[in-house]
Formats: sequence, structure tokens, C-alpha cells
Amino acid sequence: MPISELLAAPTVDAYTLTGDRVVATAAALVALAGAFIGGLALARSTNGNAKWTSAVALAAGGIGIVAGALVVVTADGGPGTGNGIVGGYAALGLGLTAALLGGIALARTRRIA
Repeated sequence: MPISELLAAPTVDAYTLTGDRVVATAAALVALAGAFIGGLALARSTNGNAKWTSAVALAAGGIGIVAGALVVVTADGGPGTGNGIVGGYAALGLGLTAALLGGIALARTRRIA
């Protein structure tokens, strides 16, 4: 058996749901919800609930960043191998966005108060 076959990552079908894909998709959805909540908190930073919603956005962004980074670091191959690398990168990007929006909204609530 050639060494290239031993080192090649096995591929799975496009719609096969693997454990890594589930984790990456869940992390991306949590981060997306955090970005949405952070946007709402930023738009309504004078509201009484802005501190709570910005904290939720920060927490969801942190979860997305950590879970996305974990998926990306432990992936054995690239896109199409079933390791959830695309969802991991999506979770990283959305998690950073959620954390940024939540942080800006939290800073605005502290400045207004």
C-alpha cells in the first residue's frame, strides 16, 4: 500500500452528518444567535435590558470562538472530509462578530449609565 493512501484523509458524502459537523454547526448557530443579539443590544443600547443582552452576546461569542477553534485545531483534513472545518471557521468568524458587537454594546451601556 503506498504511503500517500495511508496519509490521505478519508472523505465522506456531502450530506453525511458526522460528530465534528454537528459540533461545528451547533457552534456556528450559537455564534450566529450571539451576533444577532449583539446587534440588537447595540441598536438599543439605551434600553434597560442592554447590559443583559450584551452579556449574552459576549457569552455566545465566546462559546462560538472556543468551540470553533477546537473543531479547527482537531480537524484531520480539509473541507469534505467530515471534520467540520468549514463550520468551525464559520463559528470562529461569527463568534468574533458576536463578541465584538456585545463588547461595544456593553461599553455603551456603561458610558450611558
